[in-house]
Amino acid sequence: MASTCLIIHRQISTSAAFHGKRNFRMIQLFNKRGSRQFKKERASDPNCDVPIDRRGLRLTGYYVNNKWVNVPEMIPELVVPSLKDFHLKPYVSYRVPEITKREYTAKDLFNLVYADKIKEDYKNSQLGPNGEPLNPSEHEKMTPKEAKDLADKTGTDLFQVEKI
Repeated sequence: MASTCLIIHRQISTSAAFHGKRNFRMIQLFNKRGSRQFKKERASDPNCDVPIDRRGLRLTGYYVNNKWVNVPEMIPELVVPSLKDFHLKPYVSYRVPEITKREYTAKDLFNLVYADKIKEDYKNSQLGPNGEPLNPSEHEKMTPKEAKDLADKTGTDLFQVEKI
């Protein structure tokens, strides 16, 4: 007669019964999670329900009828200055004296761009009856829209930095 040996042991479950397959959709399956079959299905269908986690990378195109269309304008372009003959070290000492500059205002901009020309025109009697210049400079000829477009261009420096 064969005897059955019953070994009773405890089972501990940390989740409730309703946290099983019913809430499977709430689990985020990132790139390394999921079965091989799940990964194959997701790789074959680019518009699947579970998105591929790109870890912060931006796409350089879009899908049209399950075909990838690359957009050259969406590819980031890195503009790096040439550091040839650059002798400074990438370190700033904590003992450097603190430099405080006041805020650059519209009056400062006016004085830098227009004030000298207006003074010269006033001394040489080159102002009209309403104060407009008789022979305007290239800055004075611009319309407000042209000036804004010029200022919005990449790499535009409207002011010349004084060399010390």
